[in-house]
Amino acid sequence: MSVHSARSALDDRIARLRQLAHADTRLEGVLLYGSWTVGEADAHSDIEAYLYIQDDRLADFDGPGFLAQLAPLQLSYTNMYGILSVIFDDLMRGEFHLTPAGPGIDEVPTWQGMVHLPRPDDAVLLDRTGRLTQAARQLATFQPPEPMTTAQQLTNELTNWTLMLAHVLARGEIARAHALLHTVIAPQQLQLCRLLRNSTAHWLTPSRALEQDLPDTDRHRYAATTAAARDQDVRTAARNSWRWSRDLASEAADRWTIHLPHELHEQISSRLNDPR
Repeated sequence: MSVHSARSALDDRIARLRQLAHADTRLEGVLLYGSWTVGEADAHSDIEAYLYIQDDRLADFDGPGFLAQLAPLQLSYTNMYGILSVIFDDLMRGEFHLTPAGPGIDEVPTWQGMVHLPRPDDAVLLDRTGRLTQAARQLATFQPPEPMTTAQQLTNELTNWTLMLAHVLARGEIARAHALLHTVIAPQQLQLCRLLRNSTAHWLTPSRALEQDLPDTDRHRYAATTAAARDQDVRTAARNSWRWSRDLASEAADRWTIHLPHELHEQISSRLNDPR
């Protein structure tokens, strides 16, 4: 399937969702989110939406049954985050929040700084009362994270979790250290790096479009923090990771006058270099 045809398939599925939503009186509103709403959808994109169901109809709303009208489902289940996840017969993924309309729509404006809808009227597929459109329009302006408090939070997080990494390595738990390095520490490093480079558009998923968003030097530093789950490889990656964290923290401190616990940082360095 070509990129063009796959993108058309997503557009067609969104159009079908709009049609089905308007026909189902149990739905008060439908709001899209994700790559389509920010103009980044491609052949590999999912369809992601909030289905705002009338409060007194939520219990009898059959989510999989409703979504099967979009296209045949190969898989349907509630994922680890409580979201209805589906896979359609063409391997397009979907994530759908089945949400009571009353409190759910009221919550939308609180997403400022986390969710950006540059074309809010396009993201709203159904709005029977006008509440959802009004709420979504409050997300039209991108709000980057506040630099100083965010940088302080991230440098503290990196300090704390890297010390845990050092303890785990000292215990000889290489697989656990590998997971900690890649799933906990790396995303926070990338967020701090994005903050410093004024590249926060992909803040919630900081590895997204990393190859396009960040300079070569940062990409190389990130690559040096990755490793196969082998003892010496993970230990080398951990030391590289901490050096990069310290360099990012120092750069942030110079720019925003945040506090760094230098003695503790030296102790963590010593522990990583001699984990006994």
